[in-house]
Amino acid sequence: MSPAVVALYVFAVGLTACGLAGSAMELISGRRLAFAEPYVSSTRILRSLAATACAGPFMLANEALDARREGRISTLALLSCGCTAVAWALALGIVLVAIASWATGLLVSG
Repeated sequence: MSPAVVALYVFAVGLTACGLAGSAMELISGRRLAFAEPYVSSTRILRSLAATACAGPFMLANEALDARREGRISTLALLSCGCTAVAWALALGIVLVAIASWATGLLVSG
C-alpha cells in the first residue's frame, strides 16, 4: 500500500475517533465541547488528559472558531489552529492504528 493511502487512512481513523469522542462528550454533558469545565478540570487531571487526547482537535477547532467570530484571533491564527488540529488528528490516528495493530498481533500470536 502506498504511503499516501496509509496516511489518509490513519488521518481518517484519528478524525473519526475525535469526532465520535467529542460528540459523545457533548451528548452526555449537554454542553459545547471546549477547553473548559466539565471537559478540562484541574481537579480531575487524568480525566482531562484523556478527554483532551481523544477530542482535542474538535475542542481546538471549536475554540478557534469562537475566537475568530469574536475577533480575538486573526485569520492566520485560525489557519494555524486548523493545521494543528489536522496534525493532532493524524497523530491520534497513528496511535490508535498502532494500538489496534499491537492488540491484533497479540490476539493472533497469543
